[in-house]
Amino acid sequence: MERIGFVGTGLMGHGMAANILAAGYPLTVIAHRNRAPVEDLVAKGATEAADLAELAAASDIVHICAPGSPQVEAIVDALIDHLPAGAVVIDCSTSNPVSTEALAARLEARGMAMADAPLGGTPVQAAAGELAAMVGASDALFARIEPVIATWAGPIARVGPTGAGHKMKLLNNFLAMGYGAIYAEALALAERTGLGTETFDRVISGSRLDCGFYQTFRGYAVDGNREAHKFTLTNALKDMTYLAAMAGGVQVANPVGAAVRNSYALAVNTGGGGAEDYVPHLVDFVARANGVARG
Repeated sequence: MERIGFVGTGLMGHGMAANILAAGYPLTVIAHRNRAPVEDLVAKGATEAADLAELAAASDIVHICAPGSPQVEAIVDALIDHLPAGAVVIDCSTSNPVSTEALAARLEARGMAMADAPLGGTPVQAAAGELAAMVGASDALFARIEPVIATWAGPIARVGPTGAGHKMKLLNNFLAMGYGAIYAEALALAERTGLGTETFDRVISGSRLDCGFYQTFRGYAVDGNREAHKFTLTNALKDMTYLAAMAGGVQVANPVGAAVRNSYALAVNTGGGGAEDYVPHLVDFVARANGVARG
């Protein structure tokens, strides 16, 4: 079987790595700040590497789950001289497609390959092996890596060559973060006009305007569960910044994207830049900016 390395066993990566291990693949992991996920995986049979060079030497396919392109670039820099010939790097982060394509060219020049397989879903779905994967890879590369991806993903969509997965993920997150920005403004208006959050939710829930994203957003906005959707405001801002760069690169006007990005920039720059400041919390920042008190 392919030997798998995994860098980034955080909220999403831990569940993914656990499913790879449960499928019988030899797995090598590495700790970053939080040792608990790595210790859990080692207890299940994974091997812990002392550094990225050791992880690279022990792996035929390396998954990376990192915050963004700067971190992915640094990780590939540390891996590339130690990976075996024919190795594959799969970037599961939400990254800048320009960076992804450049890294793929570097690896190809060394007899290796890169695929992008960004994720759709939540940590609960990661643990269940039910994430969505948007994969950018050649036909031959996809045929090789699909069985491994299938251990942690439910729906798997190959969307084009390397880099296409990250382009699709940015569009996916544009829609998701756009919903969040609209919900936050609508709820501020509901409060200011006297309708209130409960009335807004009673009308929207179950209507044609309801959706899975609204249900996780309302988990905090209505029910007060701060962990209803554990995707940070900082990551939302990063993704919308990448979207703006992608639109600019192909000279497409992106005014709605700019407005969505500004909503998250407002939140991050007014106290929402922490590791536990999540997208549904945007409702508080938009309300506060408008002098609206939420009940």
